Amino acid sequence: MFEWLQHDFMVQALVACSAMALLLAYLGIHVVGRGIVFVDLGLGQISSMGVAYALYTGGDPTVWSMLFTLAGAAVFSALRIEDARLRLEAVIGIFYAVSSAVTVLLIAKTPHGDADIQDVLFGNVLAQDPVEVRRMLVVFASIAAVHALLGRRFFAVTYRKGSGSGALAGDHLMNLLFYVLLAFAIVFAIRAGGVIPVFAFLILPPVGALVFARRTALVVVLALALALVATFFGLHLSYVQDLPAGASIVAVLGLGGVVAGVWALIKGWRWRRAARGRRR
Repeated sequence: MFEWLQHDFMVQALVACSAMALLLAYLGIHVVGRGIVFVDLGLGQISSMGVAYALYTGGDPTVWSMLFTLAGAAVFSALRIEDARLRLEAVIGIFYAVSSAVTVLLIAKTPHGDADIQDVLFGNVLAQDPVEVRRMLVVFASIAAVHALLGRRFFAVTYRKGSGSGALAGDHLMNLLFYVLLAFAIVFAIRAGGVIPVFAFLILPPVGALVFARRTALVVVLALALALVATFFGLHLSYVQDLPAGASIVAVLGLGGVVAGVWALIKGWRWRRAARGRRR
C-alpha cells in the first residue's frame, strides 16, 4: 500500500515535510492564539516577493527571502494602530496585496514565469536538494530549541494577547523574538513547500486541535499529530494519483478542517441543547 516509501526522493520529501509540519503547527498555535493569522500570510507573501526578486535579479533566493521577511517581521512587530477605525488586519492585508502583485510582476519577467509562480505558491517538495533539506533541518532545530527554552514566556505573551490583557515588561522583546523566529521558519519552509502549504500548516492543525482540546499540552500534541497525519497521507495521495504534492497535503489538511468544523457544530448544538434543558 505504501510502496512510495521505497523511493528515496519520496522519503526525503516525507522528512522535509514532516519537519515543516511539526514546527509550523507548533508556531501556528501561537499565531492563532494571538489572533495574527494575517501576519503569517503577509510574511509568507513578503518572503515570496524576496524569492521573486532573487529570480529576477539572479541573486540567492534564500538570502533575499530572508532579508525581505526579516524586514516585514520587524515592521509587523512594531505596528501600532492608533485610529480606532482601522484594524491591524487591514494594514497587513495591504502588505499582502501589494507584495502579491509585485511578486507576480517580477516573476512575469523571469525566463520560466509560469513554472516559477507554481513553485512559489506550492513549492516542489518532491525535488528537494539534500543540502537545502539539511540546512532547513538545522534552522528548524535551532528555532525549536529556542522555543523549548523560552516556551513558557512565549505562551504567557500569547495568552495575554489572546485575552486582551495589558502587556508586561519584556513582552515587546519576546514579541519581536517570536516574529524573527517565525520569519526564519517561514523563509525556509516556503523554499521547500511554497506559500499555500506553509499557511495551511500554520493555521489548520492548530485550529483543529483547539476544536478538540482545551489544555495547552493536549492542543500541542493534537496539532502536531494532525500535521503529521496530513503530511503522510497527502504525500501518499500525491504518489498514488500523480498529483502535486503540496496541493495534495493542503487538500488533506482541508479535509481535517472540515471534520473539525463538523465536530464544532455538533458540540455547539449539544451545548445549546443542554443550556435550554437547564433553563427549564
